[in-house]
Amino acid sequence: MNTSDKNTINDLLDKKFGFHSLREGQDQVINAILQGHSVAAIFPTGSGKSLCYQLPALLLPHLTLVISPLLALMKDQIDFLKQHTIPAASIDSSQTQEETNQVLEDIRSGQLKILMISVERLKNERFRAFIKRIPISLMVIDEAHCISQWGHNFRPDYIKLANYQKEFSIPQALLLTATATDRVINDMSQEFHIVQSNIINTGFYRSNLHIHVHPCAEHDKVEYLTQYVKKHPNEAIIIYVTLQQTAEHVATCLSNEGLSAEAYHAGINNDVRKEIQERFMQSKSHCIVATIAFGMGIDKNNIRHVIHYNLPQSIESYAQEIGRAGRDGKDSFCVLLGNQNGLHILENFIYGDTPEQSSILYVLDEIKAIAPNPSWELIINTLSRQSNIRQLPLKTLLVYLEIEHIIKTQYSYYAEYKFKLLISENELVTKFKNERQNFVRAILQYSQRARIWITLDIETLQAHYPCERQRVINALDYFQEKGWILLENKQMTEVYQIINGHFDSHELSQTLYQNFKQKEHAQIQRLKEMLDVFQSKICLSQQLSEHFSDHKIKDTCGHCSVCLNEYKAWPAPISLPEISPQTLKKIIAELNREIMAHFQSKASIELICRYLCGINSPWLTTIRAKKLGHFGAYEHYSYEEIRMLVEQIVNSIT
Repeated sequence: MNTSDKNTINDLLDKKFGFHSLREGQDQVINAILQGHSVAAIFPTGSGKSLCYQLPALLLPHLTLVISPLLALMKDQIDFLKQHTIPAASIDSSQTQEETNQVLEDIRSGQLKILMISVERLKNERFRAFIKRIPISLMVIDEAHCISQWGHNFRPDYIKLANYQKEFSIPQALLLTATATDRVINDMSQEFHIVQSNIINTGFYRSNLHIHVHPCAEHDKVEYLTQYVKKHPNEAIIIYVTLQQTAEHVATCLSNEGLSAEAYHAGINNDVRKEIQERFMQSKSHCIVATIAFGMGIDKNNIRHVIHYNLPQSIESYAQEIGRAGRDGKDSFCVLLGNQNGLHILENFIYGDTPEQSSILYVLDEIKAIAPNPSWELIINTLSRQSNIRQLPLKTLLVYLEIEHIIKTQYSYYAEYKFKLLISENELVTKFKNERQNFVRAILQYSQRARIWITLDIETLQAHYPCERQRVINALDYFQEKGWILLENKQMTEVYQIINGHFDSHELSQTLYQNFKQKEHAQIQRLKEMLDVFQSKICLSQQLSEHFSDHKIKDTCGHCSVCLNEYKAWPAPISLPEISPQTLKKIIAELNREIMAHFQSKASIELICRYLCGINSPWLTTIRAKKLGHFGAYEHYSYEEIRMLVEQIVNSIT
């Protein structure tokens, strides 16, 4: 890069962002992007990944499209960019239609440089039709480890992003993540054809983070935590827990001691959550007790303490969560209260994402039944309920079927479009001439009327006035942009092409089931690896760095609990009461009655185990299993132990 280009970057860095120099790795990433390369940037949490696309976006000729996994992430980024007078916006579900229309108009007119969306937005037929007409310079994928099924937060829709890049003719991609192992980095680089020299990994280790594992019996945790928080008044603290009820319990205990603590979890009303987060951001509340619903997108640089009351879900989750501490570079402390009592609950989260083979078979039989027709349309939540597969693993199953060349994703559309006229029907028709006027008249004539709303009827319209579906959708979008109608849509429908309907359902269901079991096994192993790290006598910083392919830390850190000679053995797990087979028989009989009444079949062994261990599924949601009285009654027991007992009881009954 020549001197003039460097001066331009430095000038923008100073005047637009208020920074005087780039951090380690940022200059390499920015230079590679401006030279026309695709890049993967693996930087620690809080080390300035966002600047790697924000600055180049101002120099690239066209729009920068950013894919972000969470609304909170988008909101914080957009707020930051607007504060620095950088033309950026998002399109998300929280906006009014008028706000979305304004963003689309700003994109169309070339006023925006950065657009942030969720990956799901790319399946929307209206948005896809729009974005195909817009020149895009760069696709940015935040939390890019979601691409890999070996990553800790695999999102099936992320696998399709490489295809979207080709479909929208986007010349470059930038992949951003803080937590990627060698296997995940390899997946990312292969999918997006990123050469080794453009994989910029600045390392995991941050010397200002002091990592401590404090072995602690379950009944001692609240007292330890209370004393810890009292010792650090007015310092920002995040306490991570596994379950919502634990968040409420711990926050109440701390509040009862006169400490400023609030619970934060997905079960709290969204507006209340925003208020809690805002108080924490403004330092009006110094302690948040949260599930993992809190954290991503939180740009508070003076969090001094991150405490894990329960075990994290994986080493990767732990790394992300402690990465929120000390972003200002000052000493910060990461404390894990260590015991194994919550391990089985974490395992249950994993088991719940493995569909039963019979459920996979149901989906395959659906495809075979439709196979003479080359097109398969489905509504995810409906198929989830029918097959008894949770939505995320169902999406994963559909990706596996694409990999097996059984189906191929086409597009998504809303099954229902409704509109309300804001001008008279005659006025709308007379805004057009000749064939276009006939087309508009036909839309109105062959739609279904109610008192206020008009529902589009594509099939009837096409029977009387042959036209492409996309033309109709584009017309309705245009009417709305002009303020002539108010448009609403619902029931997202996925459309797949059936490539091969001639497969052996039983054989393929076994193969796919084994894929899920292999993934399940890998995740269970990752839990065990995590325990090995936390219970070891080797420098914690060194081990975590090695896990994330950071080989720069050659010596011990000198400030983790192991290096400070604070290592202690973990307390023995709490002994649990022996399970009564007679009690289990009664519970199983009760569950069977409910399942039979709703689905005309007996509960499978896996469904019974999930009920007992508190693992939800679509069928258990349908029968309102939590109200039966025994949902999750054995969540602290080993799933494998429960399965063995249930198998014995079911076999003895049959």
